[in-house]
Amino acid sequence: MSQSQSLRDNRLKKVAIFASGNGTNFEAIVNAELPIKVSLLVCDHSNANVVQRAKNHGIPVLCVNFRDFDSKAAAEKFILDKLLSTKIDFIVLAGYMRIVSPVLLDSYPKKILNLHPALLPKFPGRHGIEDAYNAGVETTGVTVHFVDAGIDTGKIIAQQSVPRLADDKVEDLENRIHKVEHVLYPKTILDLINRGEI
Repeated sequence: MSQSQSLRDNRLKKVAIFASGNGTNFEAIVNAELPIKVSLLVCDHSNANVVQRAKNHGIPVLCVNFRDFDSKAAAEKFILDKLLSTKIDFIVLAGYMRIVSPVLLDSYPKKILNLHPALLPKFPGRHGIEDAYNAGVETTGVTVHFVDAGIDTGKIIAQQSVPRLADDKVEDLENRIHKVEHVLYPKTILDLINRGEI
């Protein structure tokens, strides 16, 4: 690494991405032109596709099996120690399927972002796309919000609507929502950095 590259990296915000699954939003963030350095992937499933995506980019991976710890708090303390030693500035949840506890929330207040595939406060929880589809709404969408102790209850930062078309199967709606996610999430991260909020 050249000296100029090293200096540039030192000025970038250090980010940890938490993910549990395929990692398409992880990929979208890594590939976006953002003033960040993705310094760590935290994953709770060692066989998740996102782990290989991180390795492909040379990004360090911390796989945490919560069953190896006496409590959720103990597992998150292990994660927190790694975040602090890596000097992480903020956290991005990208398909991370666990509720974040006060261990992390108190250490990163208003520094943990989440993406939800519905227009919150409607359809919170794990099945936002299916719930909106089954409710027969004509419009759903994507929400970026700060994480708090509730389930998808944190302060909303950005939203974008996505239409549900008359002949949509749930997979069609899901694909359309993911396309919006991959643009809205990096854009929102950039806006927050530019406003000095993260």
